[in-house]
Amino acid sequence: MHEECGVVGVVMHNSESQPNPAALQIYYALYALQHRGQESTGITVHDGNMLHSIKGMGLVPEVYVKQDINKLKGNVGIGHVRYSTTGSSRIENCQPLVLNFKGGTIAIAHNGDLVNSKDLRDELESEGHIFVTNSDTEVITHLLVKELLKHGPIDSIRAVMRRLVGSYSLTVLIDNLLIGVRDPLGFKPLCLGKIDDGYVVASESVAVDTLNGKLIRDVAPGEILVFKDGEIESYQTSKENNSAHCVFEYVYFARPDSIIDGQLVYRVRERIGEELAREHPIDSDIVSPVPDSGITSAIGYSNESGIKYHEGLMKNRYIGRTFIIPGQSMRETAVRLKMNTIVENIKDKRVILIDDSIVRGTTSRRIIDMVRSAGALEVHARIGSPPIIAPCYLGIDMPTRDELIAAHKTISGVEAVINADSLGYLSIDGLVKSIGINRDNLCLGCLTGVYPVEIPGEKCKQKQLKLNEF
Repeated sequence: MHEECGVVGVVMHNSESQPNPAALQIYYALYALQHRGQESTGITVHDGNMLHSIKGMGLVPEVYVKQDINKLKGNVGIGHVRYSTTGSSRIENCQPLVLNFKGGTIAIAHNGDLVNSKDLRDELESEGHIFVTNSDTEVITHLLVKELLKHGPIDSIRAVMRRLVGSYSLTVLIDNLLIGVRDPLGFKPLCLGKIDDGYVVASESVAVDTLNGKLIRDVAPGEILVFKDGEIESYQTSKENNSAHCVFEYVYFARPDSIIDGQLVYRVRERIGEELAREHPIDSDIVSPVPDSGITSAIGYSNESGIKYHEGLMKNRYIGRTFIIPGQSMRETAVRLKMNTIVENIKDKRVILIDDSIVRGTTSRRIIDMVRSAGALEVHARIGSPPIIAPCYLGIDMPTRDELIAAHKTISGVEAVINADSLGYLSIDGLVKSIGINRDNLCLGCLTGVYPVEIPGEKCKQKQLKLNEF
């Protein structure tokens, strides 16, 4: 699985002492969100007269060292780190997307995926709108411009939200007006924080922490936040208290030190390990994580089982995630680049190996083979999520159903493919219990094949929320 994206919006009120307070704050916030997207990044600020942007392919420090961030003057702006889910990896799709129109300028940074993006794009193109990217974010941009020519910002965003089906957390600049938006089911995280003489809205609370700020709260599903004249205006667009938070934010995507929808991710992952130990106990010598996402769950498993925690794999901290390396043929080299075995901790040991998920099974097999080659007597795989049996259409770049190993193999079949002595997945009930959020308020589509919004050819969970309710 690949990351989604990360968004940031910052407004500062003491701009006289610093000519570019927003840009620097956004830069540091994006650094904290780098784990959410490593393909490209961008910052757009408004200087009181016009928008200015820096965008580029690559990591946050690479892009903004090559381009002078001090050129971005202004006390309000938005930022983005991207991994492509809809739209290819090229500079044209780098966000924030900026569009000039006769009423002014807008910029949008988007985390999520629209289910009805193609239909909306076809409609807009038939009306004469010209697209320069293949990103669904540009669909949102054109829809918003269309409404802004007729209505004010809030009514325009409400009208756009009625048309969108899917996941979206947005930071938006309409001229120098900063707006944060979360979709009515709250698929993707978004939070609000107070920073020195200003405010920040961001995908994860770690961005607020990095700016030495204070987390105020999560942005509610369906909420629009408007930052105006030093105040925050809140508009709630949906009538029902429904949500469908992505479970993989807690399992894998978010940083462990983030608080998402009231839950500390670290504690959720620790509970996942504890629940795994209760559901799938095994007599072994050590509990060892697949770094980094398996570490906290391995600690939980060790605490609950009483089996010693000992790292058998060490990650190379100076390489990004394996998907950065192009070509399937390079993935084996990428695994070796990313981690190495600690032979003394593994040799002649029965090892419980904790990982967050199994997708295709190929990486799991290579890791288990590495552990066996280091002299492990047994390798027992324990997975901190249930089997992934269906694709994600809502913001995770996940393989097709045919490529998902658990979609067409039994647990014993997966066990054989990955070369484990035993395999235990966390149950759906165990995952829900670990997250601490009601099952009806979580998106479990990739684990059940039943989705919270209508997707052609897939089963849909009947949610009470209707688009015409807001």
